[in-house]
Amino acid sequence: MKEMVSSSTFRAPGGLGFLGPSKIGLIPLRNRSGVRSRVKYIAPKCAVSSARPASQPRFIQHKKEAFWFYRFLSIVYDHVINPGHWTEDMRDDALEPAELYHHGLKVVDVGGGTGFTTLGIVKHVDNENVTLLDQSPHQLEKARQKVALNGVNIIEGDAEDLPYPTDTFDRYVSAGSIEYWPDPQRGIREAYRVLKLGGVACLIGPVHPTFWLSRFFADMWMLFPKEEEYIEWFQKAGFQDVKIKRIGPKWYRGVRRHGLIMGCSVTGVKRSSGDSPLQLGPKAEDVEKPVNPFTFIFRFVMGTICASYYVLVPIYMWMKDQIVPKDQPI
Repeated sequence: MKEMVSSSTFRAPGGLGFLGPSKIGLIPLRNRSGVRSRVKYIAPKCAVSSARPASQPRFIQHKKEAFWFYRFLSIVYDHVINPGHWTEDMRDDALEPAELYHHGLKVVDVGGGTGFTTLGIVKHVDNENVTLLDQSPHQLEKARQKVALNGVNIIEGDAEDLPYPTDTFDRYVSAGSIEYWPDPQRGIREAYRVLKLGGVACLIGPVHPTFWLSRFFADMWMLFPKEEEYIEWFQKAGFQDVKIKRIGPKWYRGVRRHGLIMGCSVTGVKRSSGDSPLQLGPKAEDVEKPVNPFTFIFRFVMGTICASYYVLVPIYMWMKDQIVPKDQPI
């Protein structure tokens, strides 16, 4: 029988950290129906990012605040966040570079929350080969209620200190989690460590806004990395063939000045077995250390207020999409 093949090209545009293409790869992907697609990615060269200003408080970029933030957000997460920031077509598009082409792959979904991204993974990989890890028991409870995730190993855990031996998984996936990591470099180092030789890490996360008001609320809320920071973190951890792919809702046209909670998909390949060559000191945040309750409440309330801005942004952008002619950027 003749094999069905489709192909498409995703080009990394200039600006926002891109200095031009440096590497081209053709990635064969195969789904359970046997249809193979070959997706062409262009990996950008990237400037070394400067240190992030200390003026960015990022009130919810702390594990304890994030824990309670999701204690309430988990109730409506699948109904509020996904429609505006993390749709099914975005998810499937973002997961393509992860090369989930075989049902026997061993995959870990770190910071998987309610299991929305995991649902995209189990389209290609057998449930018993998939692990969903998150620090929020409230989010995980929502994941356990999804029939399609029956058989998936669902556990509580810390993205910056994964409870697995070195060289364990074929694929590492993390979507919408890095923005809560106090030390993103440590989390990406852990991704390298737990992957097997030849394994692929796929990290999906937000992009830093360029519009001043969106940038203000983003920096007050949580971590919105620059695109070049993602690439630098991957390369420092030891990953090779690092590529970045921009993603967004179908209606999100033109410049990405407001940023996106799910704005890019970054992948890297582990070319040597063993631990990451990057050695780090102690964790940036000790979750066992007592927190001043007044400080905690202030951070939590301020962060939640800033987060509400990013619930309104997709509504605003969707309304503009309905008004502005389709041949014009918005």
